[in-house]
Amino acid sequence: MKSIPILSLLLSGFLCLGLSTHSRSQGWQLVWQDEFTNGISNDWVFETGSGGWGNEELQHYRSQNASVQNGKLVITARQENFGGDPYTSARMITKGRKSFKYGKIEARIALPSVQGLWPAFWMLGSNIDQVRWPYCGEIDIMEHVNTGSSVHGTIHWSDNNNNKVSYGGHTNTNVTDYHVYAIEWDSNSIKWFLDGNQYHEANIANGINGTHEFHNEFFILLNMAVGGNWPKWEIDNGALPANMYVDYVRVYQKSNGNNFSLFTEAENYSSMSGVQKESTTDAGGGLNVGYIDTGDWMAYSSINIPSSGYYQIEYRIASENGGTLSADLNAGSTVLGNVSIPATGGWQNWSSVYHTVYINAGTYDFGIYAQSGGWNINWFRITKSSNAAARMNENQVNEALERHSFQPYPNPAQNKLYLKNAGVLTNLKIYNSQGKIILQKQNPSEELDISGLKPGLYTIQVNDTDQLITKKFIKK
Repeated sequence: MKSIPILSLLLSGFLCLGLSTHSRSQGWQLVWQDEFTNGISNDWVFETGSGGWGNEELQHYRSQNASVQNGKLVITARQENFGGDPYTSARMITKGRKSFKYGKIEARIALPSVQGLWPAFWMLGSNIDQVRWPYCGEIDIMEHVNTGSSVHGTIHWSDNNNNKVSYGGHTNTNVTDYHVYAIEWDSNSIKWFLDGNQYHEANIANGINGTHEFHNEFFILLNMAVGGNWPKWEIDNGALPANMYVDYVRVYQKSNGNNFSLFTEAENYSSMSGVQKESTTDAGGGLNVGYIDTGDWMAYSSINIPSSGYYQIEYRIASENGGTLSADLNAGSTVLGNVSIPATGGWQNWSSVYHTVYINAGTYDFGIYAQSGGWNINWFRITKSSNAAARMNENQVNEALERHSFQPYPNPAQNKLYLKNAGVLTNLKIYNSQGKIILQKQNPSEELDISGLKPGLYTIQVNDTDQLITKKFIKK
């Protein structure tokens, strides 16, 4: 959305690669989407206010100017006085909620054709708060101004000489009709598409001409500006209010998942038990999740894993005395594994811990569970670990898969609970919903008498010979 003259010629060494006629869409796996079927999801936040937004824009951004109508997001530009500004509109971002490194990012959009309007579908580097624009990088997937037929795709960055530079292309279409605007972005290039037809390409291989910014994580933006350096300030007030319609936004990764990386702020849970948010001194600021006691948990909805395989999960944690967390899918129906949390020297002394887990392809509610509390968490990142499996022999793989299949049954249970595929157990604990141990056994059998438990949700924790495994069950 920054209005900087686009270079008409590529910089020295910045070669335009050959363009293909059609998008090579084979091999993409959907990893995130918002279809706007039942409203605007929690993955979006609204940036509000005025001040020109670096482009001398005229509008005041408000969340009230975005709505969902008939399963489509509608961003509306209005002529109305608010906060001292003559116009209002909306600006939505996934910053701090969803960010992506590489992939196919697309949206189906119908635009207004109105003098003075500037709708856009674009991305910014997630490190913008630390390095500022343009050092974070910007990818404009689609921009349109005024009443012309051109739609534009552009990148902005800071080159090796610390100059602010841009490189873009454009194509023509009837903008008021629905079209799919997309980029395909990998470690070598960014390619722009209109309805599957490629019209522009930029070479970013090896950070050529300072394009290293485009090898980091980016978040998504949707907005419609009124006026600004590009469309100028002659506004057709008679055409307002005007609407930008978004049918969906989708993000894909290559189906082999080797480039998959998903970053999530810990405070952006969809549900939780027992935890609180607080300000953090970790890099980037914002909030972390704290006051975590044994048995507390957080769940994060609609986490899409593009392909079955091994993934590294990194957790940004701080702790005075240490603890243990475990990761699970779909309310504990699959427990991925546990991680020991070291004492980091204080509640705001931040470090990272990791483990590698096996996850089947699919969309899940991802959970973080406090096996023992006493730690804070700021964020977590799930990254495809392409060589993790190669480090394990066949027997280890089979054992790992068997652990993932451990299930208490029946679930719900009334008097007896059986431990399917539990292996050789050395210890068993059952926690109630408040995290209190209410049953503990050494060297338990595969049959448990739970007739004395009150009806409710419980957590069962077992130790096999080398791993701690946690599941949830319901007592009827």
